[in-house]
Amino acid sequence: MKVAKVEVFPLFVPLSKPIDAPVSIPHADKVQNIVFGGYRATIVKITTDDGLVGWGECMTRFAPAALGKIIEELTPLVIGTDPLQPEHTWEIMYAAMMNRGHNRGFFIEALSGIDIALWDLRAKFYGQPLYMFLGGRQRDLIPSYASSLRMREKSVVLETAREFMDLGFTSMKIKLGKNPEGYVRDIKLVEEIRKAVGDEVTLTVDANCGYHEDYKLALRVGRELEKFGIYWFEEPISPDNIYGYKYLADHLEMAIAWGESSFTRFDFANMFSERCVDIVQPNPCRVGGLTEATKIAHMSQAFHIPYAPHTGSCSALCLALSLHLATALPNLLTFEVMRSDWSKEDHNPLRHDLLTEPYDQFENGFLHAPSADRPGIGIDINEEILDRYSVS
Repeated sequence: MKVAKVEVFPLFVPLSKPIDAPVSIPHADKVQNIVFGGYRATIVKITTDDGLVGWGECMTRFAPAALGKIIEELTPLVIGTDPLQPEHTWEIMYAAMMNRGHNRGFFIEALSGIDIALWDLRAKFYGQPLYMFLGGRQRDLIPSYASSLRMREKSVVLETAREFMDLGFTSMKIKLGKNPEGYVRDIKLVEEIRKAVGDEVTLTVDANCGYHEDYKLALRVGRELEKFGIYWFEEPISPDNIYGYKYLADHLEMAIAWGESSFTRFDFANMFSERCVDIVQPNPCRVGGLTEATKIAHMSQAFHIPYAPHTGSCSALCLALSLHLATALPNLLTFEVMRSDWSKEDHNPLRHDLLTEPYDQFENGFLHAPSADRPGIGIDINEEILDRYSVS
């Protein structure tokens, strides 16, 4: 069996009107219309010479058509290869640009989508669910948290928190850091949320690098947050500031969580060796696919660092395949369940309509592990969505 065809579907769903950034982002007033102008995904479809099909996804924060072009350029390296050896194909693709300045960013995101599709193919060939190739079925129920309480009016945020509780969530994430100089308002909102949900609910916060290079300000904010029993402080500063992260990890009692903006096992090896992360959050659609996500997971376990996969800003395909990781990893901490979109008015078809059947079953704070009866990722793609939202 050989790879016969590689297809790519760069997808973009524009929002009906501009929105204010729903999460913190440096220079938000200048870049928010580009970053948050619509929902994006890049889907990869690989077909073998005997008709077997595998699906993958690339993390797509910007310019899906650019990712599509990179995948087209990589296709000659994939055609004719053995889909049962995705790690071998990964090394060949990585070698093409490893020493040419493209060992992160768009190139690794493109490689990720191809790699995931190959893993899906391998599991389908053997008639097994994907998690069997990632370590086996470690659990039937996956601890989960609701993501996220976005930066909106206080009444809306508190109402959303109550809705999360009504759904059965006992853990939820709060977005903050949009206005670093006005962080006192963020702290007051966290206090209001804590009062509304009570002490039994686990709260985490995510600044989306809102404090940028100012790790001393992030430290002041962190110490205030600790007063309200916040479990982790996610991405307080730029992912490039590894020593700032070490400073925060050394000086705060609560956990420092990050990793969604990092690439490949090599970035994570530096994080782990510097002891600057307490909870690691890779996204398989960004780090280099499942080949890299599994290596990162094994390293994190060796360093006694819990693994909490990142699933934000992706389609339902990423969420579904991440459930297989969550089922298989011994050091899984919790799973991110996306319960809010950037726009409250605009439906996200890439998250809600891309799959022909629901991929998740949630109950009392837990997601059910994927079915043992469906091989591979265990999904069927609604190809009408691919046709409707493809861009070039």
